Amino acid sequence: MKEFRGRVAVVTGAASGIGRALASRFAGEGMKLVLADVEPGALAAAARELQATGCETLAVETDVSRADQVEALARRTLETFGAVHIVCNNAGVFTGGLCWEAPIADYEWVLGVNLWGVIHGIRSFVPILLAQGGEGHVVNTASMAALTTLPYAGIYHMSKHAVLALSECLHHELTLRGSQVRVSALCPELVATHIDTAERNRPAHLRSEDGAGPERELVRQAIAAGVAKGTPPAKIADRVLDAIREQRFYVLSEDTWRRSSEVRCEDIRLGRNPTLAPPGAV
Repeated sequence: MKEFRGRVAVVTGAASGIGRALASRFAGEGMKLVLADVEPGALAAAARELQATGCETLAVETDVSRADQVEALARRTLETFGAVHIVCNNAGVFTGGLCWEAPIADYEWVLGVNLWGVIHGIRSFVPILLAQGGEGHVVNTASMAALTTLPYAGIYHMSKHAVLALSECLHHELTLRGSQVRVSALCPELVATHIDTAERNRPAHLRSEDGAGPERELVRQAIAAGVAKGTPPAKIADRVLDAIREQRFYVLSEDTWRRSSEVRCEDIRLGRNPTLAPPGAV
């Protein structure tokens, strides 16, 4: 896709972080924006800021873990703008801890947002993109965690590995259909977002401290330290826009996470046991 002006982009997790940066970048290209987020106050503020720049903006409070709410998001998009051209399944959360001690609520919450949010986005929007018959692009936010593994973050890594696999399969399926709809998997490094405070948006029925050992706090502190000096979200948005223009699937980090992912690939290729290879250590 080369031309953006006047086209419609949908961004989930749009009230902050990467999603907010994507919205601003698309607005700068003259696109119409549909912003979706579970935080109503932050969502309204983001919509006001974009509208103040002259961008046509629709804000829809959305819990992406719920299929009915993502379906409603798609309906509102078509009712308001009549079409959709770019869909960014971006909303994400994080929690850490030992795989065998983490409560089921942790698995349900992280997989519900990070994986099922993408599943619902694909199921709700890809049929629309195909029915339109023209260019379209789906951007699924994975992570460099989709290409690596580290202790105390098993649920998060699992969710992002699944997003990457699903995105690759979607790419193949659309290609075999001869569709003009393209796919990109966004795999960023640590970014200066608020993912370290994602618990603020955790539903009450999925809150649990059962099995939350010291490892959870250890990894939370590490994530907080990482995002404090992380890559600016605007830089990630620039990468995404470039990938859409180039019809490029993999949108990868530019730092030491790349080497960590290469070590994992070497482990698989050689059939050796997994190497503990945190970024910067190899």
